[in-house]
This record gives sequence, structure tokens and C-alpha cells, in this order.
Amino acid sequence: MDIQAYMQTLGQQARAASRILVTASTAQKNQALLAMADSLEAQAEFLKAENAKDLAQGKANGLDAAMLDRLTLTDKGIASMAEGLRQIANLADPIGEISDMSYRPSGIQVGKMRVPLGVVGIIYESRPNVTIDAAALCLKSGNAAILRGGSEAAFSNRALASCIKKGLELAELPTAAVQVVETTDRAAVGALITMPQFVDVIIPRGGKNLIARISEEARVPVIKHLDGICHVYIDADADADKAVKVAYNAKTHRYGVCNAMETLLIAESRAAEILPGLVKMYQEKGVECRGCAKAQAIVSMNAASDEDWATEYLDAILSIKVVADVEEAMAHIAQYSSGHTESIITENYTRARQFLAQVDSSSVMVNASTRFADGFEYGLGAEIGISTDKFHARGPVGLEGLTSQKYIVLGDGHIRI
Repeated sequence: MDIQAYMQTLGQQARAASRILVTASTAQKNQALLAMADSLEAQAEFLKAENAKDLAQGKANGLDAAMLDRLTLTDKGIASMAEGLRQIANLADPIGEISDMSYRPSGIQVGKMRVPLGVVGIIYESRPNVTIDAAALCLKSGNAAILRGGSEAAFSNRALASCIKKGLELAELPTAAVQVVETTDRAAVGALITMPQFVDVIIPRGGKNLIARISEEARVPVIKHLDGICHVYIDADADADKAVKVAYNAKTHRYGVCNAMETLLIAESRAAEILPGLVKMYQEKGVECRGCAKAQAIVSMNAASDEDWATEYLDAILSIKVVADVEEAMAHIAQYSSGHTESIITENYTRARQFLAQVDSSSVMVNASTRFADGFEYGLGAEIGISTDKFHARGPVGLEGLTSQKYIVLGDGHIRI
């Protein structure tokens, strides 16, 4: 296969489809989304069978537990994808929304209209659900999408693509509105990220090496996050029960996800009270705790190295540091955080406000688990990814993050004098 020619064809088809999507009605887009949801549920057994092929291949290739967890499609996962499609169908359509209209002294009216980005290229690893989330969000926001999943999910993604195609056909929308790259050749990624004539933005989802490569080589704007080194800080004025509940959930709810807590920070004045019971809960769950010298003096655990503070484990490993106060906690976060999500557990309103104002991450929380940093939980329906950049979007990227605005001017024969 001539990869360059193949990708150019996908790009041309996507660009043509994007021009049709920008005029598609909300009802038509919603019809496609609902049909996709129905197709997922009807094809559940087929999807699981195809996914089983990927899992068998992944195990044979030595994929680790975290990667296999991301790769697995279960009945619950399929139902969740279908629910996500229906939720996105119920969301307000941002396209065509006009805001900030005002009269100028000249007599013209000036405002802004929300418009699609155009063609979105999405490059991702492992998680087959990204295929559905990406297709749904791009479609509802009026964008054409070119999806390039990892080779480890090839069977799953092809199966999901058939459900997407059926939904588009039933709604009489161009099937090129969502195209799944069929080749697993790495050259396809290189072609996709260097086609600015066809692709308006690239969104990579995957490991640090993949995202770093795309950021360096892309000739198309990139919306990205490199990793999720998330922190929970238990403050001197924390409610102990809340602290234990949140810190336990933030780490153990799921390990192989970017919004899982990787470092627990705790005020020195509360460490002796809270750490013994909390560490015991972690250890009973099978979590390896790695602590600073002060944490080790309170509870038996392995020593944490400087490298631990800068590591996204995506596994049942947690680093723990005892800090003097919120100032030291925020200094640690500023040095080691990836800018994803941080949470403070406190009953002190002033300190909570200080944490919210001074911590520079895409999501900052008070008395809540970092696991809530998710498009579905934020009411976005789903997310295309979580951006730790500050431009063009930040945090979970939902419908609005996949749009832009253009100025519109209304006149009645007005001329400039």
C-alpha cells in the first residue's frame, strides 16, 4: 500500500465531508448518534469477539496489565459507550450559536458565531472507546474526523467503525465524516500530522513518547497532554473521614487512567493520625506505597526517590510525602505536576480558595477525587481528551473545545466613511 497516497485520499474525503457537515442539521447529527448507539448494543457480542482477538494478541505480545485494562471491551463498557452517544445527542448543538451581538457607532452589528474546526485527526493507543467518543464529539460539533487507533486495538476499532458507518448512513450523512485508518503502518501517523491542507488540528491520546513525537513533528496544530501526575493534598484542617475516602478513591478506583492520583501529600500535623489507617487500606488493596523519610517514620513502606515524584505510574503504586503546610504542598505540585488535576482536602475556606487560585493545573478541586476530571463527569457528554495546554482548549475537551468562533457583521448597505 502507498501510505502517502492512502492518507491523502482520506484527507481529501474528510475535507469534502466537513463542508457538508457544517450545514447538517442538529436533528440529522443526533439521528446518526442514536443509530450508532443502537448499533453498538445490537452488535455487542460481535464487538466483544473482535476485542478478544486484540486481547489475545496483546497478551502474546507482552502488553502489561494497565494496557490490557485500557484495551478491554466489556458489556458495561459497551453500554457506557452507547449511553455516551445518547448523552451527546441530548447536548445543545454549539454550531451556529451567535453571541456578543452589539451595535457599533457606524450602525453595523458585530457578533461572534461558533463554527467547527473542520477536520480533526485523532491518534490514540489501546482504548477502543476513544473511537466512539471521538466520532461522536466530532460529529456533533460539525467536524469530520480521521481516527488512527493503535495496532493493539485493530480488530476492535474496525468493528466499532462498522457501527459508526451504519449510523452515518441511516442519517444520510457522508460516511467519510468519520474515517478509521485501516493500516497499522506507523507511516500513516507521519502522513496525518503533516497534511495541513486537509487536517486542521491533531489530538494525540497515548503514551508520553507518542505525544512527544507528534508535538515535535506535526505541521498541524496539536491539542495534547503528556501525562497525568495528579496530586491530592490532605490539609491540616481536613476532615479525616473525607480525606481517607477521597484519597483512597483517587488512587484505587482505576489505576491505568490519567486522572488517578499518583502522589499523596499530607500536612505534617495530620500525618500520624491519618497515614497508618490509610496506608493499611492501600496495602490491603495491593497498592505499593513509596514514602519520604517522614512518611516512612510513621508507617512502614518503601522509600520514594526523586524519580517517583515525577512518575505517572498508571499502576498500583503510590508515592507519599509529608509536607509542612499548604505552601510546601503547592511548591511540590508546581515542581512535579503535569498540570492535569490536583485536589485539596480541607474544611478551611480561605486555604481552599488559596489552593484554587494558586495551583496552575487544568482541573483544581476541593474535597473531591481527582477521578472526577473527566468529560462525562463534567457534563460534556464525553471528551476527546484532557488538554494540559493553555491554548486552544484546557482540561476535558468536549464539544465547545472542538469549535472556534468567527466574527459576523450585519449591515444594511453600510459603508465606511
